[in-house]
Amino acid sequence: MNIYLSIIDWALFTITACTILYMLYFAIGSLLYKHDRYPYAIKKARFLVLIPAYAEDKVIETTIMSLLDQNYAKRDYDIMVISDHMSEMTNFKLAQYPIHLALPKFPEGESSKAKALNFAMKNLPGLKHYDMVIVLDADNQVDEDFLEGMNNAFQAGIHIIQAHRVSKNINTSSALLDACFEEINNSIFRKGHVYWEYSASLVGSGIGFKYEWFRDNVTKVFTTGEDKEFEALLLRQGNYVEYLDDVKVYDEKTQKADNFNKQRRRWMAAQLAALRHNIKNLPMALLEHQYDYIDKVIQWMLIPRTLLMGIILVMCVVLPFFSGVAASKWYIMGAVVVFIYAMCLPDYLITPDFKYKFMKGVPNVMWGAVTNLFHLKGADKKFEHTEHSITTK
Repeated sequence: MNIYLSIIDWALFTITACTILYMLYFAIGSLLYKHDRYPYAIKKARFLVLIPAYAEDKVIETTIMSLLDQNYAKRDYDIMVISDHMSEMTNFKLAQYPIHLALPKFPEGESSKAKALNFAMKNLPGLKHYDMVIVLDADNQVDEDFLEGMNNAFQAGIHIIQAHRVSKNINTSSALLDACFEEINNSIFRKGHVYWEYSASLVGSGIGFKYEWFRDNVTKVFTTGEDKEFEALLLRQGNYVEYLDDVKVYDEKTQKADNFNKQRRRWMAAQLAALRHNIKNLPMALLEHQYDYIDKVIQWMLIPRTLLMGIILVMCVVLPFFSGVAASKWYIMGAVVVFIYAMCLPDYLITPDFKYKFMKGVPNVMWGAVTNLFHLKGADKKFEHTEHSITTK
């Protein structure tokens, strides 16, 4: 085999193997994970639920109704919808609900969740006291015991909480793949991390923050990768993020391949930006034994899952033409990745048409992962709205 091809082969193999070993370690942890529910708490926290909603006219009412249906005293939580570029008719309908409605006037193309959250905190109703802020997406739905589950953890001394995001639709190939990657991440970056006593990773919604921390730090968040900015702030300050596998948030998955790839491009750009901004803190984090922060920076160095699959597939197809021996290690690596994914996927995703939808969607996802590499510049700063359908859990 050509020396240059051999160098490329071993360089890619080494980088890919590091990502896979990391995934395998925490995937094993996810199998061993067993989280006992926090005991029922008589004392009740006061919650502020923030819902940034950009042009989410189709789904926002369903989200509000699921929150109003909580078996938690209405006096103990407030809902604020940040209505950004929604129609006057939608705003009129929302005003009829017992919620607070914030109406920012962001210029077209300059909206973001970070801006919406900052706007909300500057426009809170009256002089009310809150114990915890919960951030949801406009397409999320929750079970009637959602706030009770968050309160039980809060009263047990847990101040930063990531709930379990679950797909409420797997009706297309893209939606199924999105749901699969979400649950793989739940297993590796949440359940597995908590088992090995590391902080769980944030995922963008279904997050509970201690009110005082959120109030003091939300002004430091600017980009469309706000969850990664929050993570860096939390872990640098020594906060622990708990994961509640039994407290679920139902999230709509993108149904079109184009939207799926745009979403991944934005996430890849946000990951690179987070790595670039935080890697300089690694030496001090090592000296201060901030292992959660160190783990997070390492996590941002990993190859994204869609790109990982693409690299392995290309090497498995190309290398046999040059060296069967060199290709064999990629076959083994591919088998290990399939094993990891099998460990991480929950039963509810394995439907009768799983194989068909999965195989149909994978080529588009892999091709999108490769093309995204050439369009990452500024993708974490450019707001791109993904339109939702009307989907209930």
